[in-house]
Amino acid sequence: QSIAPTDLPANTRHLDTYRENIMLSDKVFSAVPIGKGRIQDAVRMVALSRGITTGELSEDPSLFGNININSPRKLDEAMSDAALELAHYGQAVIVTPFTLLGAMTPVTLAAGLVQQNAEALFGLAMIQAFYPGAPVVYGGFTSNVDMRSGAPAFGTPENAKANLAGGQLARRYGLPYRTSGCNASNTTDAQAVYETQMSMWSAVLGHGNLLYHAAGWLEGGLVASFEKLIIDVEMLQNLISMLSPIRTSEEELGIDAIEAVAPGGHFFGTEHTMARYETAFYTPLVSDWQNNENWQAAGGKDATERATSIWQQAIETFEAPLIDRARCEAIDEYVDRRKTQIGSSEP
Repeated sequence: QSIAPTDLPANTRHLDTYRENIMLSDKVFSAVPIGKGRIQDAVRMVALSRGITTGELSEDPSLFGNININSPRKLDEAMSDAALELAHYGQAVIVTPFTLLGAMTPVTLAAGLVQQNAEALFGLAMIQAFYPGAPVVYGGFTSNVDMRSGAPAFGTPENAKANLAGGQLARRYGLPYRTSGCNASNTTDAQAVYETQMSMWSAVLGHGNLLYHAAGWLEGGLVASFEKLIIDVEMLQNLISMLSPIRTSEEELGIDAIEAVAPGGHFFGTEHTMARYETAFYTPLVSDWQNNENWQAAGGKDATERATSIWQQAIETFEAPLIDRARCEAIDEYVDRRKTQIGSSEP
């Protein structure tokens, strides 16, 4: 879930989000790692959706969960119970200290990284002590606070350096690395984009294996934005394209094409261009490359306005993945039964 659906009861809304994750997407998703019950529900519902047993799911995982250390130096019972339950079922556990410099750690970056490392290793070692060989991920979430107000800040130089250093620490222990693409802006504006770019770039350069909070985040994660999600997808697709290797085959080098065009000419109509023009470059999702006159004639929409149109169209044309009807009914029955069982208590 990008953000908790706060209009639903806190003790059962995980069931609703699990069902939507299963029904609306075919992607792996995160269980809500608060206590054993929410993990058991995730495991059982995913097993139902795939038509397999929970034992078979242990051999072919479809879930992960991210637990946070309650920095400084405290692992809550609900978090540890969830981590161990995930490990029991063979699903990946990410251990991420919540280390904000000046608030949850000392104010210096070096000290914050020392604490992040110790707290992450504590959680990872605990899991291995109970379930040797369980799949785990080293998580880093070190940033700073605004020392004038205490508010969390993201996409800062300190956050970026922590993303880079976190990757080095994870590789030291031979572990996959979870990092984040965060920002602290209150709206989808220039601040949201440049802070997100700072955190995304450092996450990629830090060789992150899982880029958490990569799309839709605003206000330090307190809200999710459809427009921000679309703009983030654009940035992520740009990064993916940029990171692809340069092809250097004889055809790609294009020596014949270079020789065929006279000095001062152009390559628009060459055979080399015509054979590749549709796929030669990354095609943007949001960017508008028209000149100003044509842009104004088309309505003069900025990137945020264009993103609004894109997400609305995506919802209108969305087609849910095909799931066996009997499995859908089994999931619905499970959700209804569990809500009755849970009542007003904790799952």
